[in-house]
Amino acid sequence: MTQTPLNPGDSPLVREALSSVVSRETSVQTTTVPSGSSPGTRDGEWPRPPRTRIFTVANQKGGVGKTTTSVNLAAALSMHGQRVLVVDLDPQGNASTALSIEHRGDVPDMYKVLVEDMPLAEAVKEVPEMPGLYCAPATIDLAGAEIELVSMVAREARLQRALTAYDAIELDYILIDCPPSLGLLTVNALMAANELLIPIQCEYYALEGLGQLLRNVDLVKAHLNPTLDLSTILLTMYDGRTRLASQVAEEVRSHFGDRVLNTLIPRSVRVSEAPSYGQSVMTYDPGSSGAMAYMDAAREIAYRGAAV
Repeated sequence: MTQTPLNPGDSPLVREALSSVVSRETSVQTTTVPSGSSPGTRDGEWPRPPRTRIFTVANQKGGVGKTTTSVNLAAALSMHGQRVLVVDLDPQGNASTALSIEHRGDVPDMYKVLVEDMPLAEAVKEVPEMPGLYCAPATIDLAGAEIELVSMVAREARLQRALTAYDAIELDYILIDCPPSLGLLTVNALMAANELLIPIQCEYYALEGLGQLLRNVDLVKAHLNPTLDLSTILLTMYDGRTRLASQVAEEVRSHFGDRVLNTLIPRSVRVSEAPSYGQSVMTYDPGSSGAMAYMDAAREIAYRGAAV
């Protein structure tokens, strides 16, 4: 990728962060939408990918929309004929909450899968009233997994092994929701995936730490998973009223090109409210700006996969 000159008016943080992450990756496929379909069309089934696409949704910065993105993209895809599994790797279990999957007490969860070698099929549950959508929940026990995994053989590949052995249903997408860290759980997720999706918040500190995340991705690609591809960047919490949000979006697009989805996810009260009702915003308020934006983002992802 050719380095794009930094604008003289950019903030020092934006200049520093972007200068550390440019020229890292090769170009990716552009979005291809068949004739007769457009990003504004919300009906019908979307094309299924030729093989299962495994996305790790990662960013070590908290509060950028990783869980919200995982849950709502999964819901949108399943509503259009895709079979989707959400793997909750965050000990807080927020993705499990949003999908109305029990994750308290002694339930089969990702801790038992990673640490106790439980088959993944025993942990996976179908999401209520969402055909084709499944979730492997996380309990608070997962908080101790980082320490317990340290002494295990092939500790970075525990999740990959579990997913490889899981063949109970034919899946189109697996979305792995990561904790806000670069520890062993996130490394397991990067090892198991073939694509990386990074949500970036359209605010001042959005790019802080992005360089470290991409350096870790480079290490994983070099030593563990050479097929991992930074395929998708999603701009979240966009507020078009602020100059800063527009600046962050413009700079990210200038440096990452076609990896950045055309769709911007706006700030939306409905998106924040939905998990408290055990729902994604796609079912809680389908007509809200947040739901429509996530629907368009999921459509872009689906058609990119069909074009590969």
